[in-house]
Amino acid sequence: MAINGKTRAMKARVTVTLKNGVLDPQGKAIEGALGALGFDGINGVRQGKVFDVELSDRDAVKAREDLTAMCEKLLANTVIENYAIEIL
Repeated sequence: MAINGKTRAMKARVTVTLKNGVLDPQGKAIEGALGALGFDGINGVRQGKVFDVELSDRDAVKAREDLTAMCEKLLANTVIENYAIEIL
């Protein structure tokens, strides 16, 4: 993607969360802390990670393929985590 002769990077967001059924002690700690701070009605907290990735100029299909490979190899532990890819 070129605008005024400059190449624009493609941006993507990868969200990684624990799979349902996987114990989330950090989420439980956050839940307890929120209650201690006076926030009522918290029925559960699950924590995760967000990666904002800038990719050099490429098509969305290739970007999604590369991002999937990145998740499978590094960004997510696919045994216990799910990931979602969003092209921005």
